Amino acid sequence: MSATTGIGTLTVRPLDPLRDAELLHSWVTHPKAAYWMMQDAKLQDVEREYMRIAAHEHHDAYIGLHEGRPAFLMEKYDPRYVELEGLYDPEPGDVGMHFLVAPTDRPIHGFTKAVITAVMDDLFADPRTRRVVVEPDVSNKAVHALNEAVGFVAEREIDKPEKRALLSFCTREQYLAARGVAT
Repeated sequence: MSATTGIGTLTVRPLDPLRDAELLHSWVTHPKAAYWMMQDAKLQDVEREYMRIAAHEHHDAYIGLHEGRPAFLMEKYDPRYVELEGLYDPEPGDVGMHFLVAPTDRPIHGFTKAVITAVMDDLFADPRTRRVVVEPDVSNKAVHALNEAVGFVAEREIDKPEKRALLSFCTREQYLAARGVAT
């Protein structure tokens, strides 16, 4: 992925669980990342979790860069095997997604929306992707609004082992319509 936006260039690179563990630890344990559910994680816990993801054939993690500097985390997964297995009826072309914007002392207006837009562009760049699936915590109102802004439609609440989640979907057509692109 490489996207030039009004806030600069966003790119991604594969996450290296050992090299990136310290950086990720500072992100996922930050109070702003409460919904990531790793607030009390030790460095080794983060390393272990991302080694598990790296070894999983249906789950990938990436470090997002803003102007070449680490700024966000992106995960994509096959919901038939990860996160949502048995919790909904997957359709061909479903891709699950998580993203986390790094904490900063100097926020950039519109940055989070630019990140989710770049992530969605990346996911839909694969012609096999028909819709993106997310399952944020039901109480995470900020991410619900952000998801809606890029075309997600909430379907229903579901119970996951770690949280009550809002299962939401965004088709390619819904995403393009939210971006104001004619299909």
